[in-house]
Amino acid sequence: MMGRRSRALPVRSRDDLRHMRAAGRVVAEMHAAIREAARAGVTTAHLDAVAREVIERRGATSNFFGYHGFPAVICASVNDEVIHGIPGPRVLDDGDVLSVDCGAIVNGWHGDAAFTMGIGTITADAQRLIDTADAALAAAI
Repeated sequence: MMGRRSRALPVRSRDDLRHMRAAGRVVAEMHAAIREAARAGVTTAHLDAVAREVIERRGATSNFFGYHGFPAVICASVNDEVIHGIPGPRVLDDGDVLSVDCGAIVNGWHGDAAFTMGIGTITADAQRLIDTADAALAAAI
């Protein structure tokens, strides 16, 4: 690589790994709560409140809220909106495709992950898009 020095990845301690897993578990819990709450008639602001409750209950901190002034704990984008949308009064409709990105900090360690899901009944093309993205992620991992 031009202009870059090769750096070895740092070796992490068992405690480091435990804290990383804890942050990841908070994010996984946020995802589960948002997936359960996301349905037609719900606002993206409500989904943010759901995620905020998980963070508070788990004693974690949002790594999104306040970052360069970001006003929420999740990013919520619907249909063709670019990722990292700001949650607000938008009401989800049957057939929407929702992408959510969220993160949590536990003991200084950041967890961060995104997912995409359909709201109610979605088109075959929308489902194919979601399935293809999931398959690409699985192949990359």
